Amino acid sequence: MSRHDISATTAIRICRLLEAEGYLEARPRSGNFVRKPELISSFISGPAIVRPLDPAQFVGINSQITQFIAMGRQHLIKVDLSRAHCAPFLYPGKELQKIMGKLVRTKPNILINMPPNSGNFELRKNLAHRAIANGIIVGPENIVITQGCIEALNLALRAVTQPGGVVAIESPTYYGLLQILESLGLKALEIPTCPSTGISIKSLELALQSFEKISAVVVIPNLHNPLGSSMPDGNKLELVKLCENHGVPLIEDDTYSMLENFGITPKALKYWDKTGNVIHCASLHKVIAPGLRLGWITAGKWQKRVEMLKYVQSQNNDDLPQMVASNFIQSATFERYLRRLRYSLSDQRAEMSAALLNYLPQGTKINNPSGGLFLWVELPNNIDSKQLFELCITEKILIAPGTMFANSNLFKNFIRINCGWPLNVEIEKALKKMSEFCSPS
Repeated sequence: MSRHDISATTAIRICRLLEAEGYLEARPRSGNFVRKPELISSFISGPAIVRPLDPAQFVGINSQITQFIAMGRQHLIKVDLSRAHCAPFLYPGKELQKIMGKLVRTKPNILINMPPNSGNFELRKNLAHRAIANGIIVGPENIVITQGCIEALNLALRAVTQPGGVVAIESPTYYGLLQILESLGLKALEIPTCPSTGISIKSLELALQSFEKISAVVVIPNLHNPLGSSMPDGNKLELVKLCENHGVPLIEDDTYSMLENFGITPKALKYWDKTGNVIHCASLHKVIAPGLRLGWITAGKWQKRVEMLKYVQSQNNDDLPQMVASNFIQSATFERYLRRLRYSLSDQRAEMSAALLNYLPQGTKINNPSGGLFLWVELPNNIDSKQLFELCITEKILIAPGTMFANSNLFKNFIRINCGWPLNVEIEKALKKMSEFCSPS
């Protein structure tokens, strides 16, 4: 502050930014310290892997994912590092309880009235207002409330595809999307994706030229799951134009953008959409509370079809959770809560990153996301994440192996680690046990 004549707020933001970029690490009750060069060099970076495009690799992925999930449920898990969610105390439980209690008292018929079509209007209005920060201009009448982002993606794909169609996706990608594709009888065409810049535009362009008909493209442009990457604006514009020129619907999953560090809201793909070709799917339950299970969709030229499919598939969401979320979003408490959550997650990712590099074998690399709930970890080539998953289960530790995030076997030595919980003794014990499993016997 003295040397550069800046305010305390600016100094703190600079430290947070350097921490997010990997140059500083925060140590509890000690302050910020410069990271060792070898830790900085351990971040995953570089271009996407170039490989032949094969739309036939989708077969059987759902059964494999189901097996992983079932194995996790069969054991009494002590340390869950697999899911993308926060510790319960980081969510605004007390605030939500107060809002819900007041609503039940002041609106006694809320549970016996029929929920409104497409969702609660006040919630849709508040979501439309917040979407402006992402560059999205949409009226509340063009928003449909869904059961989380997973239903929004399901509706989007059902609106623009037919069974047997080919859908271009990122590789790796969120395993829930792979399950949706298989359940709808669709084939997944995996497009190489860079840990720092997102989907390879050149590879996607080649795919659009090579295959007779790709039904849709699905991407996670901001805080990608599992890579944590965010596409640069130039790439986003290029992607929107490419899909528009080829007449291919572009579906974006925007689950995590509100968790971007320091409240720097990234632009959605929808910002560059001038023809209604982009279907925007978003979520609230990762940010506000998993129990609310709320998402939303605005579908451009397919809006009416999505509204019909939503009614046929699950009809309207319960009104009470929507009203709770709406009241919380429009309160001054919401922004303060978001800032607190982002800072907590930033600290937790830094602590987890340092711990992983400390415990896991030499040669381990980790992504360096600018926000979000998880880390994407590349283990040495000789370590099979599926075998590591099975060994960890025996010690009541749950991890997400890289094989869950792609139909191919390209990520067999990767794992995704949840950073929603502060590092504690139990997590450190789990990481130490993982390191033992990774060591040659």
